Amino acid sequence: MEYHMNEEPQKDKDEKDDKPSGLMEKIQQLGQTNVAQLSQDSKIHCLTIVGQIEGHMQLPPQNKTTKYEHVIPQLVAIEQNPKIEGLLVLLNTVGGDVEAGLAISEMIASLSKPTVSIVLGGGHSIGVPIAVSCDYSFIAETATMTIHPVRLTGLVIGVPQTFEYLDKMQDRVVNFVTKHSEMSEEKFKDLMFAKGNLTRDIGTNVVGADAVKDGLINEVGGIGKAMMKLNEMIEMKAEHKDQEGMIQ
Repeated sequence: MEYHMNEEPQKDKDEKDDKPSGLMEKIQQLGQTNVAQLSQDSKIHCLTIVGQIEGHMQLPPQNKTTKYEHVIPQLVAIEQNPKIEGLLVLLNTVGGDVEAGLAISEMIASLSKPTVSIVLGGGHSIGVPIAVSCDYSFIAETATMTIHPVRLTGLVIGVPQTFEYLDKMQDRVVNFVTKHSEMSEEKFKDLMFAKGNLTRDIGTNVVGADAVKDGLINEVGGIGKAMMKLNEMIEMKAEHKDQEGMIQ
């Protein structure tokens, strides 16, 4: 009788050990330890944009991707959650789908909460608008950003309307970047159509301090500077709210 009573709890314990913990499950599913509505320890939420930005077409399983259907609901949750006071965006992306990238950029730019981005490793192609969509942007010294014209892959109908559509899509990218950074449209287009900088393509690879010098990114720095800036912006917003409350 005693043997059976002792055996049951042991079995239950083994079954519990086999099941993945809630934390492990989140890491497996979303690649991060918490989602916006569950963040209780910090007033800052960290959003990572890595690999290739996946749009309407699903990429092969071996590709490291950031899916826009995962990112957009998180941004809505961040906006709605009163406990989250700021957003930190970490970028190490090769680019990807233009419309998905612009959708993420517009969402970040329209948040009412302070936002800071850091380009680590690379913020290439459509990663450029995402980097500049935040209120303040940083780039690591060794990080790079590739600026190049918009391209299409797959079947393309060779008619003037196709090239007109591409040109309009490119204008959307140019307008967004120049509106949310200190770089002029002329300078951005010069970098975009430069020859000789990229071996097999036209465009420019901008490294760290050069991105700041050209007005694309605000400052060279890493995680420490970014967190300091974001906390400063959160405090300034809180002070501004208090002043408005006193006036009313």
